[in-house]
Amino acid sequence: MVAGGLRVITGGRIQTLPVGSLISVLDIGSSKTTCMIATVESGPQGGPSGHLRSLRMLGYGTTVSRGISGGAIANLEDAERSIRLAVDAAEKNARVRVQDVYVNVSCGKPRTQLVSAHVKIHGSSVSPRDVETCTAAALGKLALGRSHMLHVLPVTFAVDGVEAEDAPVGMHGDILSTEIAVVTLEPSRFHNLKMAIARAHLHPQGFVLSAMAAGRGVLTADEMSLGTAVIDMGGSLTDVAVFRGGRFVFSDSVAVGGAHVTNDVAHGLATTLAHAERLKTMFGTAAGFGHDDRELLAVPLLGERGVDSIHHVPRSALTAIIRPRIEETLEMVRDRLVASGAMAGISRIVLTGGASQLQGLRECASEIFGCVVRVAQPVGLQGISEQSLTGAMAVASGLLATAYAPERMLAVPEAARNALERANMGYARRLGRWLKEAL
Repeated sequence: MVAGGLRVITGGRIQTLPVGSLISVLDIGSSKTTCMIATVESGPQGGPSGHLRSLRMLGYGTTVSRGISGGAIANLEDAERSIRLAVDAAEKNARVRVQDVYVNVSCGKPRTQLVSAHVKIHGSSVSPRDVETCTAAALGKLALGRSHMLHVLPVTFAVDGVEAEDAPVGMHGDILSTEIAVVTLEPSRFHNLKMAIARAHLHPQGFVLSAMAAGRGVLTADEMSLGTAVIDMGGSLTDVAVFRGGRFVFSDSVAVGGAHVTNDVAHGLATTLAHAERLKTMFGTAAGFGHDDRELLAVPLLGERGVDSIHHVPRSALTAIIRPRIEETLEMVRDRLVASGAMAGISRIVLTGGASQLQGLRECASEIFGCVVRVAQPVGLQGISEQSLTGAMAVASGLLATAYAPERMLAVPEAARNALERANMGYARRLGRWLKEAL
């Protein structure tokens, strides 16, 4: 239940896997399913995405996702088949068999809650019991309902208002305070995800929020420290994660992605989805200038017998379809950040994901967010060319980095865990009583 199954680290340096260790990850997205297998080649290189430099790719496999909608499992058999195909391809390339995998999570409407508390220190210095008491007090403020806790991550610890890097055991003071980021999601969709993985005869060694993994895959240490929002633009979802002070502090998602742009083009130009995707990729732009009506594009028209004829449209017509959808998507993300209060600490936007390769996207995002924007992809992973490490591989690469050097997690104190479980049981009893009365 705690930290999605990842190893629990409560303080000190993040522990990395030894040289020679094998890591396998599974990125289950709405448009594609990807498996990566890597080995630890060297010791820590430093920095979040810098951890990739310690790894060497052994095998890689990807396939079109079937039975997956909006990051959630819609058909178990189709989803299982997609997972098997991606893993089989990676295993053949790597010439190894894998069973344990780290998996991304984008389903279940993930929600991040920030909870805080402060307690009086017993004695002259902070003890492990003080840390546990303060953590329990913060977690006691959670509005958990029936949600599943995926991650429990420390944001800050402070003694008498002075922040510490880790749990400040041994420091002298009067008041200990903490702020914790808790990621929760709907349990039913999470269980369906686990079931699809189990049907493929795989064991999830850990689950990582997709947006968090994307950040680990592309952000530099300075970006994580100074306050950055990484926006992962996928096929049907756009995820955002905020990092500040080197820590994850917020995440959200909007149910709009690159596939929606393709659909808009197909409808607007009366062509097939395949041709719409080609037009978007080769000629599409989110920039609002630079193309006049004299540049014509050949568009196959969709008719009763398939493609009946070809007509020509100005490139500006394609831009007029694409830009409003991109603006809408980025504005939705901005509004979520503003509403949560997370926008106040952001000095930089980093765009990644398969849909981030669109021309003019950086300029459009810069206008909407009013800050520095860059388009990023993973770098430094050995055994694969830099040209192959596109933004579409950000989540899978971030999973590798997280598996190699897991985030610091908080162990939920026993008292807090019992209280949360009692709250969940109370919800279950109320639901059962309501069902009984309804029947």
